[in-house]
Amino acid sequence: MLLGVNIDHVATLRNARGGIDPDIITAARICKECDVASITTHLREDRRHIKDADVEAIRMLPRTRLNLEMAMTDEMQEIALKLRPHAVCIVPEKRQELTTEGGLDVEGQLDRAIKFVKPLLKKNIEVSFFIDPDVHQISAVSKTGAPFIELHTGRYSEAFGSGEEEKAFQDLKGAAIFAQNFGLKVNAGHGLNYHNVKRMHEIPHLVELNIGHSIIARAIFVGLEQAVKEMKALCEG
Repeated sequence: MLLGVNIDHVATLRNARGGIDPDIITAARICKECDVASITTHLREDRRHIKDADVEAIRMLPRTRLNLEMAMTDEMQEIALKLRPHAVCIVPEKRQELTTEGGLDVEGQLDRAIKFVKPLLKKNIEVSFFIDPDVHQISAVSKTGAPFIELHTGRYSEAFGSGEEEKAFQDLKGAAIFAQNFGLKVNAGHGLNYHNVKRMHEIPHLVELNIGHSIIARAIFVGLEQAVKEMKALCEG
């Protein structure tokens, strides 16, 4: 499995003091030097961590695959069409949430989703939808033309080590196989850490894991390069 590193929380720390440190571009370069598959950023509507200038600067880094997480809004579509990142992941967004709480309801807004992805795909931007491991949502995504889904692993991550772990994991695994039968490629992420990521190897043909918070937290103690290398080794098995 490939590793995509979400560096949003480097910006969270920077913004806490309103200065320039830690530098988001240095973080992106360190991750790139570790040969990760992509740099992921979530440009939220309230700009609580990553800013527009951050995304623009990361996009300009040589040989860097930018995965832009964004809400399904006209503003974000316009930004993506202007910047043309390698990939976008369309996510739900609530102003009051601390972190993304669940997957996007594609089924409930299918017509909008179909219209939303068309201009992105025309610009050769790789599109994924961040969804819960639910067959109805997967079926809906298969109608949009998007080639990828990203499975929300939050329930599994929270259940890891408890009596609910196996059910949550099997739901993930079954959803991945179901999606692949539709011809969709499958990524996964949310809440994965150095302990629970190991079971992702039990899910066949996962392409990429997008992991952020646990890597940045680990980096406080061992440095970003070491934290990324440790997680990359776990993803590669």
